[in-house]
Amino acid sequence: MTKISTIPFYKTGYFSKTICDYLDQNSSISSFYGEFPNLDGFKKQIDLKHHSKLVSESHRKILVDSLISQYDNIKTSKKTKANIDSLLSENTFTITTGHQLNLFTGPLYFLYKIISTINLTEELKRKFPDSNFVPIYWMATEDHDFEEIQYFNFKGKKIVWDKECLGGVGSTSNEGLEFVLDEFSKLVGTSDNAKKLKSLFQKSYLEHDCLSDATRYLANELFGVYGLVILDGDDANLKRQFSPFVEQELFQKTSFEEVSKTIEELGKEYKIQVNPREINLFYLTEGLRERIVFDAGIFKVNNTTIDFTKDELLYELKLHPQRFSPNVLLRPLYQEVILPNLCYIGGGGELAYWLELKSYFEKVEVPFPILLLRNSAVLISEKQSRKLEKLTISIEELFLKQQDLVNKKIKEKSNLEIDFTSQRNEIERLFNELEEIATKTDKSFIGAVNAQRTRQLKGFDKLEKRLLKAEKRNNQDFTERIKKLQDEIFPKQSLQERNTNFSEFYLEYGDELIPRIKSALKPLLLEFTVIEM
Repeated sequence: MTKISTIPFYKTGYFSKTICDYLDQNSSISSFYGEFPNLDGFKKQIDLKHHSKLVSESHRKILVDSLISQYDNIKTSKKTKANIDSLLSENTFTITTGHQLNLFTGPLYFLYKIISTINLTEELKRKFPDSNFVPIYWMATEDHDFEEIQYFNFKGKKIVWDKECLGGVGSTSNEGLEFVLDEFSKLVGTSDNAKKLKSLFQKSYLEHDCLSDATRYLANELFGVYGLVILDGDDANLKRQFSPFVEQELFQKTSFEEVSKTIEELGKEYKIQVNPREINLFYLTEGLRERIVFDAGIFKVNNTTIDFTKDELLYELKLHPQRFSPNVLLRPLYQEVILPNLCYIGGGGELAYWLELKSYFEKVEVPFPILLLRNSAVLISEKQSRKLEKLTISIEELFLKQQDLVNKKIKEKSNLEIDFTSQRNEIERLFNELEEIATKTDKSFIGAVNAQRTRQLKGFDKLEKRLLKAEKRNNQDFTERIKKLQDEIFPKQSLQERNTNFSEFYLEYGDELIPRIKSALKPLLLEFTVIEM
């Protein structure tokens, strides 16, 4: 039976000050976001979006027509079809997450992002039954960082698609993925669940021509039953709606000016995630995605011979809006212009750059969405749970740095008193008395007193470390068991969700994997989830 526990994000040690302060609603960060992700915030956001001029009947019709076209060659679940149709209604809103087209979903957090999005729509429907809420997965088809997505990890081995990619990754041919399947097949075994995984990979990648089609099929197979709607923003009709904002970006530098002012303020307290460019757009054609730059009165496509006058660029935008691709800072605006969206769900790094954008959204009169940190989780097998219990490691202790965890457990296990805290306190008391005497007699003696205090305390530190080291040698097997178990649960001493592919767990849990994760994740709880399977 699945056991679920949670701990605050800040206690894990894996989340930035920016995110921890955001979740804590710290006053130093509150001016950089709109409504907070709670039910009261969503009520206000629904009202805000209802009155937005962007969410018009014609906008919704274009969105639905584009989605129907994108789903033309894919088996669509009744729930997904109903969700797409419902987008024509003024009472329907979206909850959106976005992600790269990672090979075979990449790390586990791909699942957590989408499950967070689905679960939130279901929770909002229960709370606001007069409205409809549609979960959207925005495929990052225009991204060109192929090196980030061309592999996935399986049981400590990196399975790589050895291929060169130019331009947006979505149009990349799936040629060569049969070799990836061969390599994966050698590792995954021959169980029934292994056969299902191999079949899923084959149908996704070998029976579709390009990476965007393969990813849409894969995500639909995994989440279509829950009504997930998969959107490709690389769409001429959707981009045509965004053209006025593209024109403004090209000729007025609005995002550069507004975001620059924001990061000047935000940077006083927090690390800046992304810096704006004067033009935050790429020029996108087959095999090409390069920045648009303005130089000596001419608009040029970086690293090419392509250039435009202002009039030529306006004509190009009118004729081919799909060729203008927003970068990481402009994509959020594109999303909010074409969707009746309430909330964006992302990881810590994503929310950090969204926090740079609020004043820009206000300047261009687009409602700023609620920002929700996606669910994060660690999956622990039944066997690992038994080992944790035997080693008396609590869930919170599991998140300690490995050396700190080992030291803590050795001290608890040892029959010796390894912690010299009481002795240190006694030394401090004695030297405080000596310092007081020196103050009343000869103040020049204070320096010598404090120097001796430091030497004595350092001596205790050395003795404690030597004693602890000796106890580790005496309990080497115990120490190694702790290290091995933590390394299993936290690969490379980082979060499991950033390394491990879902296939490792699917091998054991099969079709029950996603439902079990889904039942455990609560998006508005705003805590890290530990799922003991």
